[in-house]
Amino acid sequence: MSGTKTAKILIADDEASLRFLIHETLADPALLVLEAQDGTEALQIARSQHPQMVLLDVAMPGLSGVEVCQQLKADPATRDIQIVMLTAYSQSKDREQALAAGADYFITKPFSPTQLFDLIDKIL
Repeated sequence: MSGTKTAKILIADDEASLRFLIHETLADPALLVLEAQDGTEALQIARSQHPQMVLLDVAMPGLSGVEVCQQLKADPATRDIQIVMLTAYSQSKDREQALAAGADYFITKPFSPTQLFDLIDKIL
């Protein structure tokens, strides 16, 4: 990552193996990586830790990624957080739903770690 300031990124996905993969991909001293295993936890962490970015799975138990995105973007305290929706659903209606909820970016699973790292580097 470019720059010297530590950036916070929240990974919100119910698949532990995917959180681990993303966390390892983002291993960088300039990043503080937080993790949530469901939508409710993601919302709580985002509100308390205010990360610069949330990597948000669409389909999670509890609140869906779309619901979390809507709530974060509706709140003046969290609306500036960059939200990257991660989903196995690749239909255009899924992309439209995520973007309508306020998502800033949309990546379809499976994705390459390089693709994700490059997007994060561009955003931060």
